Amino acid sequence: MHGEHDTHQGGAGSCAASCSSEENFALPPLPIATATYWLIPSTLAMSAKARKEKRTASPLWHRALERYREELNQNEDYQSVTEIASLDDLLNYTKTIERSLPRDRNAFGSLQRLGPALKFVDDFSAVIAVCLGADAKLTAFVWGSIRLILTLASSAGNTFKDVLDMLEELSLTLPRLRTYETSLEMDRVLEATLVDVYTEVICFYARCIHFFRSHPHVLLRRGAWEDFRDDFARTLKRIRRLSTTVENEADFARMKCDREKYDEVLGLMEKFKETKLQEDGPKRYQNIPSTLNPGFWGREDVLNALQEALSPEQKSCQLKTFALYGMGGVGKTQIALQYANRHQGSYKTILWVSADNVINMGQSFREIAKLLGLSQTEQEMQDTQGCMLKVKNWLTEASDPWILIFDNADNLEVLRHAWPTNGAGSVLLTTRDANAVHSPASKGFHVQPFDVAVGSEVLLNLVGLDYTSTSNREKAVEITKALGGLPLALTQVGGFIVQRKLPLRDFLPLYERNASRIDARKTSISDYEHTLSTVWEMSMKRLEGDACILFDMLPYFQPDGIDEMILSQGSRSLHEPTYEFLQDDMDLGDAEEVLLRTSLVNKNAENAVLSVHRLIQATILRNQSPDAQKKIFDIVVRILSWGFPNTWSEDIGHQFQSWANCEKCLPHVNHLVAQRERHKIGLACPQGYGELLLRCSWYLYERECYDIAKSLINAALETFEDKSTLSYASAVDLLGLLDLDMNNPDKALIPFEEAFAIRKRLLKPTDGMIASSLNNIALAYTEMGELAKAHATHEEAISIRLGTNSDRIGNSYSNMSSLLLRMNKPDEAENMLKRCPSLKDFTDETFIKTGNPRFSGDMVLLSRIRVKQGRLDEALRLASKALAFRKKLLGNRLKTCDSLYDVASLLHMHGNSASAIELLSQLTNIAGSIPEGKGQLARAYYKLAVLQHERGRHEESHTCKEMAESLRAELKPDAEGATFIEEEFVKLCVWMLW
Repeated sequence: MHGEHDTHQGGAGSCAASCSSEENFALPPLPIATATYWLIPSTLAMSAKARKEKRTASPLWHRALERYREELNQNEDYQSVTEIASLDDLLNYTKTIERSLPRDRNAFGSLQRLGPALKFVDDFSAVIAVCLGADAKLTAFVWGSIRLILTLASSAGNTFKDVLDMLEELSLTLPRLRTYETSLEMDRVLEATLVDVYTEVICFYARCIHFFRSHPHVLLRRGAWEDFRDDFARTLKRIRRLSTTVENEADFARMKCDREKYDEVLGLMEKFKETKLQEDGPKRYQNIPSTLNPGFWGREDVLNALQEALSPEQKSCQLKTFALYGMGGVGKTQIALQYANRHQGSYKTILWVSADNVINMGQSFREIAKLLGLSQTEQEMQDTQGCMLKVKNWLTEASDPWILIFDNADNLEVLRHAWPTNGAGSVLLTTRDANAVHSPASKGFHVQPFDVAVGSEVLLNLVGLDYTSTSNREKAVEITKALGGLPLALTQVGGFIVQRKLPLRDFLPLYERNASRIDARKTSISDYEHTLSTVWEMSMKRLEGDACILFDMLPYFQPDGIDEMILSQGSRSLHEPTYEFLQDDMDLGDAEEVLLRTSLVNKNAENAVLSVHRLIQATILRNQSPDAQKKIFDIVVRILSWGFPNTWSEDIGHQFQSWANCEKCLPHVNHLVAQRERHKIGLACPQGYGELLLRCSWYLYERECYDIAKSLINAALETFEDKSTLSYASAVDLLGLLDLDMNNPDKALIPFEEAFAIRKRLLKPTDGMIASSLNNIALAYTEMGELAKAHATHEEAISIRLGTNSDRIGNSYSNMSSLLLRMNKPDEAENMLKRCPSLKDFTDETFIKTGNPRFSGDMVLLSRIRVKQGRLDEALRLASKALAFRKKLLGNRLKTCDSLYDVASLLHMHGNSASAIELLSQLTNIAGSIPEGKGQLARAYYKLAVLQHERGRHEESHTCKEMAESLRAELKPDAEGATFIEEEFVKLCVWMLW
């Protein structure tokens, strides 16, 4: 990032070692080896004997051949397939087929192409034979199966050509392996995956043989051919995935042979590796909320529809999706809970996501990632985007049945990035939006309130009264009509009747006296929140003192997680006697106890977190006058401001030490903004509210949550009444930084200059905030290509910071170094970077422990300097360290994408294309899931197109090229038709992301 909160308060830990130790700073340039060879038996002859001695009876082979027998359906073909033992034998056999073929040029041409295509199969068979000690008979199943397939398919020209095309396409998906000076090192993952590829190939051949045996006549084949083609497509997909794993593992093995050179990137790749052999059986993961209503009643029609659509027993090659939609309070969540509880035995994994807004959904995914063991450290847990991607990938790979439930997904746009793309599972969502039944779900059910008969039965069951009693039934019918059959209303009323031991005949008169606006004769209630509020008002009227004050504050906090720490710490700055009880554990506990006793709030005793029902929140707000709302809103603003640092009074860097508190308060700020907009709450102190939004926006900017940060900072700018304050200038400045990181430097320059003008009017010419503005303006000039202006402006900032002995001088030196590198002066850039004071005190082994994100930017910068100097080994080491640090601290955001591209490019230069492709694939997953990632995504697809083309994967290369060009046209319409070169795609990304 850039500017006031960029990553430099003096420099970078990675270059710290480089500045303090010339040995670390200078490594010999890397000679790049570019020769590539196919792995053939002669290159591995010395190791083959040793391997055969070690692997005489691998159980993996036995399983592969058992599967082959099963696919053949145990017929006599199994004995005949080993008669052809090599590719040469097969090609000789095809000559006899050529003579019997009808004069079909297409089929003849496909047969001519088969020989070169099958060379890839031959290479792969050689690897299997030599590396895994397999004998010739085992690998001969390939050639014998192909011969039998050609024989059976040759009776129909169209089918024969299709089969030839399938054989060619399948062969092209097999892994391409380079030879090494020594043999290919085997580990359990590589061995198992190689055998898996082999198994997929021979089992498809077996199914092909079985297909032709089962459909001997051409007419029979035509009817079943589409199903067989679908089977081929699924097989091809599996082989591609397995082949990628093989190539990655082979690349990994090669780098292990040169551990000294690749030590940093190996450590990184080890963390990224996702393919694991499971020693134990699959685990069961179920995080169903514990809020199942014990009085659940009926709804069998809905539950049956869910069972029919989502049950794992309903076989499907794609996601099974279903939406429960209907008005709030109609019981959608309870139906989903009931389904999940009833079918715990059917699903290995049941995952529950609160999807009412982006922040709550992120919290759910963080908890799920922890449950699944995908995120273990605190830094990983804070990476919402990373947790979401890990969970989605886990679901894609999971082979056992799972169901993912999105609850309260009323904003379908929120689901866009969280929705699984594929996998053998089910997705259920509850929502008020009827459109969900068409997208993202494929089926749905409109959940309605209970009719009078069912509703009255439900009520009597809840209160424990006999339904056969005519009197009970008549009174229950009256109450059900008054409540419109709404399940939530019936539940709340039932609880109220039981708690008060109230006779049914006495409820409605009491209810009507407290609900004059409600007509008891209505058969449906649209404003059901008011209906329920009359029940709660009876408990609310008994509140007094601290309990009443605390209760009145509850609507302004996110309802599901009100941490006591926020109340106690945030209230210290209020200096108002009325709220002093929040600071005292005993007083706060006493106030909570009253609310807990009347069931108006719940509390999690383990983590001291309060929760309150959203309908109770709405009731409280309605009972407050506009003046009371305004006053309490201001109190909560001041309490939440505790969690975020002041960012506008002095020139400071990243405030990463406060991130934990920011994270606690963030959901509540989001809720506060929504409540103000929904209920049109006035502001007692617009300046204080604007500053809270500013504080929160800076934190979101530091965590690279640009879309939310931009919405909040725009709200702050609208809120500030005084446009001449330092806080307003900081808000304007932040708007520019957001535009800058989004690669809009021309747009960013305007707010930078506006903020600079305000600061010049208010501050001395030597103030640190003046230097900060100059620094940001220079960064915009750099990204715009106005390098001379950038250089002059940076010099002004450096002069101010040197003159005041500012500890932010390292920030200026780093940014000037970046500019010099942009001017193609790497040696001068290095010398400038060495001037950073803090680099003298760090080594690249210790800087990560500081947890300060400012240093990773300098590591990236030094790595790019090393690339320009031709010192690629050190460049890779530094880039890998920066990536590991960014991934750990910042998670899956733009900076991580930027570093992934750097490391992938360096791996490509070192000749490790498979590993480069793996990192770029991760990059596309991340960039594709964040709104601001399109530039990074386009650049990654460009590089993937190049790498896939080099590896002979022309179809994949073409797909990536189309994606890259489409994204470029979207981002830069005037660049349509521009040359397909790296320089053009680099322009879509920021030159340097600090």
